Parts: sequence; structure tokens; C-alpha cells
Amino acid sequence: AMATDSNNTPSLRQEEKADRSLIVTMAIVTMVVALVAIIGFCLMDKPEEFIEGQVEGTNIRISGKLPGRVAEFYVEEGDAVHAGDTLVRIHSSVVEAQLMQAEAMQEVARSQDRKVDRGTRVQIVQGAYDLWQQAKAAATITKKTYDRMERLYAEGVMTEQKRDEAKAAYDAAVAAENAARSQYDLAKSGAQKEDRQSAAAMVQAATGGVEQVQAVLADAYLTAPADGTIDQIYPETGELVGTGTPIMNLLKADKRWITFNVREEMLNDLRMGDKIKVMVPALGKKEIETEIYYIRNMGSYATWRATKTTGSWDSRTFEIKARPTEEVDGLRPGMSIIYNK
Repeated sequence: AMATDSNNTPSLRQEEKADRSLIVTMAIVTMVVALVAIIGFCLMDKPEEFIEGQVEGTNIRISGKLPGRVAEFYVEEGDAVHAGDTLVRIHSSVVEAQLMQAEAMQEVARSQDRKVDRGTRVQIVQGAYDLWQQAKAAATITKKTYDRMERLYAEGVMTEQKRDEAKAAYDAAVAAENAARSQYDLAKSGAQKEDRQSAAAMVQAATGGVEQVQAVLADAYLTAPADGTIDQIYPETGELVGTGTPIMNLLKADKRWITFNVREEMLNDLRMGDKIKVMVPALGKKEIETEIYYIRNMGSYATWRATKTTGSWDSRTFEIKARPTEEVDGLRPGMSIIYNK
């Protein structure tokens, strides 16, 4: 038995030495890996922080005073236009009829004014009476039309615009009847001083009526108020549009700027008048120079709230706007911009 123990002792010692060597090797490897990781972390570049924004532009809504039907478009979406170019024509049969009526009454008023100093002949009186009766008949017809439209509107069959057009035609007919009645009364009473003044006043009133209708009809052709691009057209040809209804959207050619939002701790590097460079991915990652002209606090709704009760604070968000320092070809609203801090 003693011989067996003496033979096993060297073997146990060799195993202990091997275990210690393995432990030492593992410790050395662990230290080397940790050291490499620490060195790599120290030498690793921090990722660049960037802020994304977008290009903005000035939009103009094209609309007019004339209610009617879109007759024809002279432009399409995406077309470049210049100030004064005709964009669309709107047709309104009711307003055109009102203009014819107003011009007829203007001619009647002028005719009566020319003849008032010559005395009132039987033919003049009869003619004035006939015009009055004609205007009276027109008022009766338009009144019936308006009453019918009012009933249909109350039943939900007729649109409000059609009812309003019938009312406008009726009002114009009543005014024409009153003017014709005044001319008839003037013809019967003779050409006194007051009569001459009244005739002149009627001419002025009739002229004012014509000019009023012409002012509305002037919006039958809508023109571009500035140079730009047609961004969007809302109605289709043949659709009805009311007074002030937007017809299309014009993107002005001379107004471009960029906008992005930042936390308030960045404002130290972004001040009014500073020139910064931004990258536009849509233009082949082209860098453009811009000048800051607008900084505004976006309010409490855009405040970054601190997640810790100590060691941190709330941070407000500010909106930054900047204009390109020179014209950039192809720069369009909606394009993204990248600002590297």
C-alpha cells in the first residue's frame, strides 16, 4: 500500500500544476480582452448627431368673387407661371344676365336724360310706360322662379347656391322695375329742374349698377398674382364653385426657407444671423449655406420632460428658420434637410 501512494503523488502534483496554469492562462486572456475592449471604447468615434428638417415655401390660394361653374383651365399642376398669366375661366349665366339687364337700364337712363330737356311727348311717355311694364313682367317671372327655388331648397332638392342665384336675379329685376317706374313718372311730370336732376341721378345709379356687376364678372378670368408653380388644383372642369372658394394653389418662386426644431441647450450655437450649412439628400446630398432669421419657442406642448427628479431638468423646444444665402436650383418645399451639430 505504501508503494502505491508514493507512485500516485507525482501524478497529483502534475494535475495541480496544470490546473494552476489553466487558471493563470484564463486570467491573462480575460485581462487582455478587457484591455482591448477598454482601448477600443476609448478610441471609438462617437456617432454624429444630426437634426432633420425640411424645406418650406410660400403658398397662395387662388380664389375669386364670382360664383359659377369652372369652364376651362389654362394651366395644369406643375406648370410654371408668371404674374398676370390667365389660370382659369369661371362661367356664371346669372351674373351675365344681370350685366345685360344693368346695361339695358343704363341705356334707358341715358336716353331719358337726353330727351328730358326737349319736353315730354306722348311717344316718350308711352315708351317709358312700356319699359316699365316690361321690367314689371320680368320682376314677376323672376319672383315666381325664386319662390320655386325656395320651395325646392326647403325640400332639400335644390342647392343653396342655386337659390341664392335666383334671389339675386329677382332683386335685380325689382331694381330694374323701380328704375323704369321712376322714368315713367318722370316722363309724365315733364322736364322741370328737379326732373333734370333726377334723370342725371338715374344715369349715375344705372352706371353704378353696371360697374358693380362688371367688378364681379372681372373674376371670371383668374390670373396669377406672382411668379411661381401651380402646386395643386382643387375642382374639376364643370364643377360649381362659390364666392371665395379656393380654385388652385400657387407656390411662389422667390420664397424658400428651411425649418427644423432643436432643444434649447443647442441655442448657444444657433443664433440670429448665424450662417449654417445643411445637407439636402434630394439634391445628391448637396450642402447649402443658410442664414438663420427666425427663432421661436414652440411652447409647453413641445417641452422635453426630465425623467429623473434630480440631476436633470426640462428642456424646451425651439423652431429655427433659415434662408439660403443664394439661389439653389431644384430646391422644392417638402424636401428633407440634414443639419450636423
